[in-house]
Amino acid sequence: MHMKRNLSIAAALSATILFLMSFVLMQEREKNQIERVWYNQEKTSKIQIYLAKDGKYYGKIVWLSEPNDPDTKQPKVDKNNTDEAKRKDPIMGMINLRGYSVDPKDPNVYDGGTIYDPRNGKTYCGKITMKGTTLDLRGFICNFSILGRTNTWTLAE
Repeated sequence: MHMKRNLSIAAALSATILFLMSFVLMQEREKNQIERVWYNQEKTSKIQIYLAKDGKYYGKIVWLSEPNDPDTKQPKVDKNNTDEAKRKDPIMGMINLRGYSVDPKDPNVYDGGTIYDPRNGKTYCGKITMKGTTLDLRGFICNFSILGRTNTWTLAE
């Protein structure tokens, strides 16, 4: 009688432990190599790249070397945006990389997304190539990848 009871307790305990371990493993998803904080080419901003709930990678401006506008002394805003309604949005916290996916042919390449440049208020199609502690970001006029430029970002962490 005690043997059956002990086996039942052991089975219940094992099931509970397995459930908790699987829950912890789901929470501790291994980050992709690109999910870090990066300096832009000029080192005037840091962008945190993260995986969003839609399964794509995004970048958010998390630091500016000059967070305030020299003229207004207020936090910098997106004054060059082509959409007038967004011209008062702050640069700090802005999502400037959107919708990148890992290229199935090369795990070091991320494409299908866009890059927004707050300096000129324009959005470009883009491709990111991971090279160790640097990223090559190629921004181009959509459908014309020849017409564009590449910037190199460096790891800030």
